[in-house]
Amino acid sequence: MHDRIYAGIQGLWATAVFYLVPFILMLPIGLLRWRQIIAAGWMMQGIAIIGGLCLVLYSTAFLYTDVIHATLLYYLTPIWSALLARAWLKEPITRDRTLAIILGTAGLLIILNLDQGLPLPRNPGDWMALVSGLIWALFANVMRRNESSYNTVDVLFSWFFWGTIIAVALGLLQILDRPDPPSAEQIITVLPWLLPVVIFLIIPGFYAITWGVPLLNPGTVGVLFMTEISVGAISAALLTNEPFGVREILGVILITAAGLTEVVIPILGTLFSSRSTRVDRNI
Repeated sequence: MHDRIYAGIQGLWATAVFYLVPFILMLPIGLLRWRQIIAAGWMMQGIAIIGGLCLVLYSTAFLYTDVIHATLLYYLTPIWSALLARAWLKEPITRDRTLAIILGTAGLLIILNLDQGLPLPRNPGDWMALVSGLIWALFANVMRRNESSYNTVDVLFSWFFWGTIIAVALGLLQILDRPDPPSAEQIITVLPWLLPVVIFLIIPGFYAITWGVPLLNPGTVGVLFMTEISVGAISAALLTNEPFGVREILGVILITAAGLTEVVIPILGTLFSSRSTRVDRNI
C-alpha cells in the first residue's frame, strides 16, 4: 500500500505539490502584504501551522489506507470539536447539536456501507485520518477563539505556506516509505489539470473555510462539513458508474437532516422567539 503513486508523484510529495501550487499562485499577494503578515505575529502562524498539519495528514491518509477508513476516522471530528468547544470555549452542547451529530454520523455510516461497526486504526493511513480529525477540532476552536483577529487572506496564504513546508518536511523524514522527490517534469505534467482545480476550487474553497470557521461553533462546522460525503456520493453516481440506491439516498437524507437540525432549526427558533416577543409587547 505504501507504494501508491498519485499522478506520477509518490506519497507525501503529491501532497506537497498540492499545497505548493496555490502557495505560488498567492505569492504575489503574500509579498504585497508581508508587513501585515509579520505584524500579525506567531499566533496567526500557529493557526496556519495547525491547519496545515491537519490537511496534510488527511490528504496523505488516502495514500496509505482505503477511502472508507480515512473518511470515517476523519469525520469523527464533529464529536471532538463539540467536546473541545465545551471544555475550552464554554460553548454548550445543545440538544440540537447532539441530534445533528448523531444524524450526521448515522448518515455517514450508511453511505459508506459500514456493516461491521466503527473502524479501529490499523495502519499509518488510519492514524493519519484520526489524528487529522482531532487536529481539525483544535484548529476550529482556535479560529473561533480568535474570531476576526486576523485578515482572512493572510491566514489563507500562511496556511498554504505551512502546508507545503510540513508536507516537504514529512517527505524528507521518510517515515512511511522512501519516495523520490518529484522532478520538474513530473510537476509540469500535472499542472494542466491541477491549475484549474486550484484556481476555481481549492483557493476559493479554502478562503470560504478560513472566513467562515471562526463565525460558527466548531461542532456546527464539523456537522456541515459532513455534507462533503453527500456531494461525493451524488457526484460519483452522476459522473461514474457508482450505485446510488436506497442506502445512498437514506444516508444523504440523514446528513442533510443533520445540517438542518444544526443550522435551520435554531434560526427558526430565534425568529419565532422574536415574533412572540413583539406580539407580547403589542399586547
